[in-house]
Amino acid sequence: MFSGRRLNGRGKRVSGDNDMDLKVKQAIQDAVANEPFAIAMKIRLTKLDDGVSVVEMIYDPEKQSNIYARAHGGAIYGLIDEAFETAGQTEGTIAVALNVNVTYIASPNDGDHLRAEAKRISQTKKTASYEIRVTNQSGTLIATCQALAYRTGKVIPFL
Repeated sequence: MFSGRRLNGRGKRVSGDNDMDLKVKQAIQDAVANEPFAIAMKIRLTKLDDGVSVVEMIYDPEKQSNIYARAHGGAIYGLIDEAFETAGQTEGTIAVALNVNVTYIASPNDGDHLRAEAKRISQTKKTASYEIRVTNQSGTLIATCQALAYRTGKVIPFL
């Protein structure tokens, strides 16, 4: 779905054209605002563009700690997956995870403001690859991720 985008003579996007369809952008923003998981984790979508997403949350040790009183890997992964999910839908079609590889670098401190930024680094007709980085408010690297999505070609149902 390349609605509203500049295309060259072969149907490819013009290099440097990062604007995404505004209807798609609003649909994704609304979907995240109403998503039960994002609400439960208090994840906010703060940036969305073609192949790029930034999501943020505050690390709450009372709800997101593991048995060692450190951040549960699932809490960090949840933030990563939200960034991946939203970046992968920016063309208005459904993309689903094929493979996600997370490297946990550091554990956040109580109350840290965590930010996950997903960027598409390559794309074919059927797949797209993303790099995702999680940092805290000081820029400390918390986790990195390489993720591969399968592009179904089906329009997102909430559009």
